[in-house]
Amino acid sequence: MIYEYNFLLALLVTLIVETTILFATVRYLFKTDRASIPDPLLIFAGTFSSFSTLPYLWFVLPMFIRSYSNLVLIGEFSVVLVEAVIYCFVLKVSMNKALFLSFICNLTSFLIGLVLRPIFL
Repeated sequence: MIYEYNFLLALLVTLIVETTILFATVRYLFKTDRASIPDPLLIFAGTFSSFSTLPYLWFVLPMFIRSYSNLVLIGEFSVVLVEAVIYCFVLKVSMNKALFLSFICNLTSFLIGLVLRPIFL
């Protein structure tokens, strides 16, 4: 039960961090206005992408990849690619922008997770 609790906590942190970074990057770095990409669409994209990838990273991939370092490397790379495809289609941005968004969101989430992990484990 502790693993599932940790997953739910990680999901909550991931949703907050990645959606916030997605907003900040789209609005302030890409300077995309609300008419082009409305706020609800950004919330949907951030939420949908995290809900679509995090369960696989926590529950499916560990059944096939035993090494933690390989799991992180393969898992995070896969997550960045899948979330980029989601961003590309949902937000209607180029694949280059979608890959950048996904990379920045996931890198930030991963680094914050590393900082918070010792606190919650």
